[in-house]
Amino acid sequence: MTGRVTLNIDDGIGQILLDRADKMNAITPEMTQELQAVCRAVDSNRDIRVVTIAGAGERAFSAGSDLNTLVNLSDVMAFRDRIEYAALVRDIKKPVIAALKGWVLGGGMEIAIAADIRICGRSARIGGPEVTRGWLGGGGASQMLPRLVGVGQTMRMLLTGDPVDAETALRLGLVEEVVDDAQVTARVMEMARKIASFSPTATQAIKAAVRAAMSTPLEAGLRYENELHVICMSDKGRLEGIKAFQEKRDAKF
Repeated sequence: MTGRVTLNIDDGIGQILLDRADKMNAITPEMTQELQAVCRAVDSNRDIRVVTIAGAGERAFSAGSDLNTLVNLSDVMAFRDRIEYAALVRDIKKPVIAALKGWVLGGGMEIAIAADIRICGRSARIGGPEVTRGWLGGGGASQMLPRLVGVGQTMRMLLTGDPVDAETALRLGLVEEVVDDAQVTARVMEMARKIASFSPTATQAIKAAVRAAMSTPLEAGLRYENELHVICMSDKGRLEGIKAFQEKRDAKF
């Protein structure tokens, strides 16, 4: 059994599950193909307003790529043209919240930092051990980590391969919240429900604007933000937001 990736949709929330608990949710090529289909389904389904991603079981969010599947590469170019699973999550247009427990390693860490918000259990251990196997991770760690924790901490994590615990991850800015493991799912769903209650035009515009800030000069970013603002102001949700304010009630988007 190679494992699987599932999608459950509940009241505007798309819940992605990496379901290979017996192998610490290590990602196989088959799972990558399934994740690709799931991510496409998430973006094409307008009923989904926010996405969560978690690993099955208690031992790991994901230990990254299943190394046994990397032994026999057909050729370098075939590997170069592979589907990069962390990029699939990073390219989702809707807000993504990662629920982290246990080991979050290698490609698993890259999936986590591809999300927009990370809620972390106290058992979590997050790291990029690829250097100990003889390579650099190819799913974004060297590019995304400096934007979250700075260059020095990125160098320490990636050059030593040593993981950090949950409290250290919080202090560094690698995760946004730390809660008891038993509360991770509830906290993720609480946040997801709140985000799902807002205008999807607004939440997706916010994500697009913030992501642009990571790679765009300030002046260009400010212009892009204003264009997204114009789009939001032309959406019917604007009128509901104003009416709700006037009537002193929560808006219903």
